[in-house]
Amino acid sequence: MIGWRFLLSRRWAGYLAIALIFASVCVSLGFWQLARRAEALTEIDRVASNFDADPTPLAEALPELDTWDDSQKWLTVSMTGTYLVDDQLLVRNRPLNGNPGFEVLTPLQLSNGDVFVVDRGWLPTGQDQDAPDAVPAPPSGTVTVVVRLKAGEPHLDSRGATPGQIATIELPLIEQQVGEPTYTGAYGLLASEDPAPATRPVAVEKPVPDEGPHLSYAFQWFVFALLGFVALGYIARQEYRQLNSDDPDEQERAAERARKRASRRSDADIEDDILDGRG
Repeated sequence: MIGWRFLLSRRWAGYLAIALIFASVCVSLGFWQLARRAEALTEIDRVASNFDADPTPLAEALPELDTWDDSQKWLTVSMTGTYLVDDQLLVRNRPLNGNPGFEVLTPLQLSNGDVFVVDRGWLPTGQDQDAPDAVPAPPSGTVTVVVRLKAGEPHLDSRGATPGQIATIELPLIEQQVGEPTYTGAYGLLASEDPAPATRPVAVEKPVPDEGPHLSYAFQWFVFALLGFVALGYIARQEYRQLNSDDPDEQERAAERARKRASRRSDADIEDDILDGRG
């Protein structure tokens, strides 16, 4: 009788190592999904806290031009200034609901001379594909603007743009084009303007709370990690039965398993056997 001594072999040590590696990967992926869920819940909390909050003065929310904290995303702020229409830019490759288009960036110069970049909304691609058919003009003169803050975007070497357009909302680059001190920590998605123009680009919609399937995915990965050891145990049990098939105790257990399998046969199986016997 060999018993379970075969588990001490190098081959089974290798099987165990594979199972441990598989479980480690599954557990890591499970915790990664939990981390993504935590990020989604944090974003939901930001939207709930900031999106419909009473506007905070810009200078209070962003005391320095490069000030930014992730907790300020979607924060509603207000400011007064004059739009620099000549420095207006279009952001390329901005789809909305599956449709290609652009976002309209219009710098707003405040009374102290600083500039804040306002994203006035989205426009669809026009007939010539390289620009919208028309860009609604912003209010002229002094205007009071309410926006929702977002962080600036990074530079992408692989993406370029034609004059008057920009590949990403890269605030330091916009500052160079404007030639005035500009807020580089954040820009704003337009919520309202006073006075309000007759038409404006499509406004951003409030994000729908959705934490995604990350919790269920995490549970699945943890179950996969456990199933790896279950499979290893099953294989070990099958090999034990094979190697110890000459042991009387194991033979008795094998006979008992065969009797249980026979007792679970359906009436249809029994009828088929009878018919086969008659044939």
